[in-house]
Amino acid sequence: MDLERLPSGKFATNALILECGLVAYNALRLCGQESLRQDKKLPPGQKMPIRKKVHRRRLRSVIQDMVYMACRLVRHARCWSLAFWKNNLWRSVWQRVYERFLAGGRRGLIPLPTG
Repeated sequence: MDLERLPSGKFATNALILECGLVAYNALRLCGQESLRQDKKLPPGQKMPIRKKVHRRRLRSVIQDMVYMACRLVRHARCWSLAFWKNNLWRSVWQRVYERFLAGGRRGLIPLPTG
């Protein structure tokens, strides 16, 4: 994640950059582990397109899979969104991970504002 050399001579700036790196690292690791956990329950046609059985996903491969997904920026009804190619092999994997995190928020695992 290129945090070997901190960019600033100021302690507060470096602390902020390390905290941002920590959040990014943990989020990517969580995405990789969640994709593996869900992959075990799927039929063979819907599993991740990887060649051999893995027990953990490296951050580099998680980032690479996300970056290589083709998409375009779309504006519709005054809202910006990303439109992903429907035939991408990784689209279903990332969509399941996203839906899993949404469901976690609805079940109380992630605190939601009460109204």
